[in-house]
Amino acid sequence: MPHIAITMIPGRDVEAKQRLARKAQAFIASELGIDRKFVFVSIQDIQPENWEQNMEQFPEDILFVKPGV
Repeated sequence: MPHIAITMIPGRDVEAKQRLARKAQAFIASELGIDRKFVFVSIQDIQPENWEQNMEQFPEDILFVKPGV
């Protein structure tokens, strides 16, 4: 059961987050060949001034795509 965790700066309303979560869910389910009901998506807003500190929690070996790459 995959879990997709999206972290971003605030500014999107609940409806926009719901659309993003559903699209991410559909894409991952399709790519993995599984039913959408098995894919969980969470979205967390992080204030811009806390962004760097928040990103430090993710070890390099799990960041498969980085900005600008």
